[in-house]
Amino acid sequence: MSRVARAVFAVLVVATFGAFFVAQRLKNSPTVVQYLSRRPQLSPNGDGRFDTTAFSFRLKQTDDVTVDVVDAQGSAVRRLADDVRIPAYRQRRFTWDGRRADGSLVPDGRYRLRITLRREGRSIVATSSVTKDTVPPKVRVTGVGPAQEPAPEFLPTADGSPVRVRFTAPGRKVSVSVFRTDTPAVERVAGSGELPPGTTRWDWDGTVDGRRARAGTYVAVAESRDSAGNVGTSVPERRGVPVLAFGRRLPGRGGITVRDLAVRPPSAPTVAGERAEIFVDARGKPWRWSLRRVGGRRQESGSRTSATGARLRLRTPGRTGVYLLTVNTSTHRQRVPLVVQRSAPVGRVLVVLPWITWQGRNAVDDDGDGRANTLDAGVGVRADRVLAGDGLPAGFADHEAPLLAFLDRTQRDYDVTTDLALARGTGPKLDEFNGVLLPGDARWLTAGLGRALRRFAQRGGTVASLGTDSLRRQVTLTPRGRLVSPTVATPADLFGARLRPVASPGGTLDLLDDRIGLFKGAAGRFPGVGAYEATASVGPQAQQVAAAVTGDAKPVVVAVRFGKGLVVRTGIPDLAVTLGRPERAALINRIWVLLSRGAPA
Repeated sequence: MSRVARAVFAVLVVATFGAFFVAQRLKNSPTVVQYLSRRPQLSPNGDGRFDTTAFSFRLKQTDDVTVDVVDAQGSAVRRLADDVRIPAYRQRRFTWDGRRADGSLVPDGRYRLRITLRREGRSIVATSSVTKDTVPPKVRVTGVGPAQEPAPEFLPTADGSPVRVRFTAPGRKVSVSVFRTDTPAVERVAGSGELPPGTTRWDWDGTVDGRRARAGTYVAVAESRDSAGNVGTSVPERRGVPVLAFGRRLPGRGGITVRDLAVRPPSAPTVAGERAEIFVDARGKPWRWSLRRVGGRRQESGSRTSATGARLRLRTPGRTGVYLLTVNTSTHRQRVPLVVQRSAPVGRVLVVLPWITWQGRNAVDDDGDGRANTLDAGVGVRADRVLAGDGLPAGFADHEAPLLAFLDRTQRDYDVTTDLALARGTGPKLDEFNGVLLPGDARWLTAGLGRALRRFAQRGGTVASLGTDSLRRQVTLTPRGRLVSPTVATPADLFGARLRPVASPGGTLDLLDDRIGLFKGAAGRFPGVGAYEATASVGPQAQQVAAAVTGDAKPVVVAVRFGKGLVVRTGIPDLAVTLGRPERAALINRIWVLLSRGAPA
């Protein structure tokens, strides 16, 4: 080895030993950044739990510091401090809300703190990270038992046992709450309290504050929280209450229906003298039944019996009309309408009951999701199901029942059917009659039935609509008997009329126009109208031939010529229950004349 080579080798050996001792000295000396801490998880979702995270540290030596939050690739996403002097050995704290400088949220993931020391001339990236996590745990109610069918569980159960809510709820602080959903405001009525982690079942005995829950529709909602503070629920919630979005069913199978008695009449009219089959759910208790005609006092002969089964087969009376079937247990009662028609058309007028609307507003949970299926909520319904509450359809006692009783008292001859039967093509047909009377609020019709009513009027028939907010919505009837895809109200009804919202208080209606004798016997006015639905315009295909108007000239009771026929709208919501007033009874009598003979020439 030459002298130069030996010298170079010696220098290298010395340098290696020097570097070793320097490294050892740095390793054993205190780090420049000390006591670095952070909250390890962040969930900036606005719920008040872990919406921010905090970093803190102190320096061994005073320095001018820039602090950045960096992502997994080392790119800065937010600057927390820019060239700030931090004295030695003084702990400093910085807060981050999971957002960039422009306020936008960064993606979920892992983030670290980068500390740049200007005097040291270097940057230090923390080895420990913060996880931004805004995904709540996936919580699901898989069923309410003991039944396993896609339907709600019923309380009381047959054997008196509680219902069992089965669920999956990963995380901690697991709980189950029960909400009533068929009331105007959804409310929490019962709950489990905090359950041990890993719990998958909870029993509810159907009580609220120690008392039996009221009849209605309920949903069991499971909840849990993950380590980041995200709360997961089995159904969407807002401020701790389930969200019932228009047209959407609730996820999962948390439905519970509380009822002591329910009756399901036939969805199709029964031919007079034939047997009707009625489903009765009395939760295993004995029950009795009776039958009488709407508006009548006489009970049909031989119509009382006792039973414990779920089926009632009774022979219907021989007279067409609507009857009330009353079912009683020792503690509860339900009354449901039973529609009876002749095998051959009777009379010149067909009374069409709004069965589609009755079921569309019937608050019953069909599929066990815990939400009542109603067309008002945009959720499809079964056309054949039990009737909730006391069994009387919405509006029946104020519209159809008093009008039918009036027709019977005045000995009117008519046949009766439902809009559902017409949509299915069963029973009497429109073209077998001179007039069609719609006695109540016919909110929804199928598109085909709407076209049929238009054709009926265009060809010379008379249509009288006594309801309000009617004939402005459509629904589809499926082959399996479901009413689906309900539309919202259109500006014009199926005859083209544009109607104003029901207004109150009313006053007196004065007769403005009458070329068909509609108001004959009405003494020139209708006093004491409490509320009314005015007609804004009769439509491009209609010609007004009679009108009673408000003091500011808004037409309320309106008749129009539509094609060769007539369409009459009364626009008075309480008309049927005030037929004791002479002028209102006279109006119905004149409408009946027009219905019976068809449109005048």
